Amino acid sequence: MVPLNVVFLLGACLGASLAGKHDIYSRHSVHRVSVTTENENTLIHQLETSLELDVWEHGAPPDRDYIIRVTPEQEQAFLNILDDHGIAHALRHPDVARMFEEFDEQIAEWRKSQLLRNSRIVPFENYPSYAEVNDYLEYIAAQYPDLATLVTAGPSYEGRDVKYLKISTTNFTDTSKPIYFLDATIHAREWVTTPVALYTIHRLVEDLRTEDRDLLEDIDWIILPIVNPDGFEYSRDYERLWRRTRSYNESVSVTCYGVDANRNFDVAFNTIGVSANPCAQDYPGTEPFSEPETRYVRDIMFEYLERIQMYLNIHSHGNWLLYGFGDTTLPANSLQIFHVGAAMGAAIDALKLPQARYYRVGNSAILLYPTSGSAQDYGQRIGIPFSYTLELPGYTYAFQVPPSYIQQINTETWAGLAASARLARLYYRARS
Repeated sequence: MVPLNVVFLLGACLGASLAGKHDIYSRHSVHRVSVTTENENTLIHQLETSLELDVWEHGAPPDRDYIIRVTPEQEQAFLNILDDHGIAHALRHPDVARMFEEFDEQIAEWRKSQLLRNSRIVPFENYPSYAEVNDYLEYIAAQYPDLATLVTAGPSYEGRDVKYLKISTTNFTDTSKPIYFLDATIHAREWVTTPVALYTIHRLVEDLRTEDRDLLEDIDWIILPIVNPDGFEYSRDYERLWRRTRSYNESVSVTCYGVDANRNFDVAFNTIGVSANPCAQDYPGTEPFSEPETRYVRDIMFEYLERIQMYLNIHSHGNWLLYGFGDTTLPANSLQIFHVGAAMGAAIDALKLPQARYYRVGNSAILLYPTSGSAQDYGQRIGIPFSYTLELPGYTYAFQVPPSYIQQINTETWAGLAASARLARLYYRARS
């Protein structure tokens, strides 16, 4: 038996280790900023670049606020500018490090309670690790070989396998069936997106219900739960707010790693909504598809381009369903895109919690901000009829959505996926 004083000592050491994990965010503060006009909105976008702010949630006048993290060095200048322009703001949290310590404690307690209920970790009801996600994909492929095929697209920059499932009753041989391609966690810190992808697999394979049988029999699915495994694991172990990939290019920077994978696609690359600073959150890289992870998404698109009817790039957070293009121009079939997107948003909203916002559907540049090089735009540009970015709800918690909300997000998002899949399938039949 281990002596009691040793147990206490180990516990204290573990607590100190967890507390120190987030020290880089010590005294970073989080602010709510209310914009009521487009001029105020434009100013915040300018400050985002000039002060290198970390915008956790983008606002939209007159009724959607910004949530912004600032460092101690940025804070006073940032607040002074807001005051000078009469922009309302409020402190949401004084210390991001402490916020993440509390979040870690929540996750640990949730996992403990899940083990007591189920004797195992259910990955789509939790914040799973990269290894737990892969274990689940391998389990599904092994248990349901007639429906699910596990594919390794290739290694990430740091050598982790990028894996996805193909789900089909006909092993992808029936070319009359459209394909629904969804992926998640292209931005490393957006952890709540991964369970949604896994829950989609669960509902199509393990828990297929009578009313949803058409979704499996009439549609083929490609589901890639973690596009950016290196960044994802780095955000779990070292920097909770890490967003980018983890590639290294000494000729660009000897200190900064990675690029914004969702600015790395070959569509209006490096033209708008990006930073030239190789350390910035939205640095796009030196060239399109410099990252192996974005090349895998591209290759899946092209392999099945004739049949992919819908592409969904899942992010968090803000209750948005966005489509191209990032320069404010619209695809030729934008009315159809809005139709399918509105059906998806309405299906989710029908199940939403009272405190959640309603989804807004529209062009990404018009509703939020201009971008270039996004996965959403690339899918649309190369010929996928319906290509979207889905921003999941945050319930005011930003990237710290308590795990108790995961089941709600999964359930409501599944309803939206089902609605969009059925409507997009009707358009597919019409064009076939």
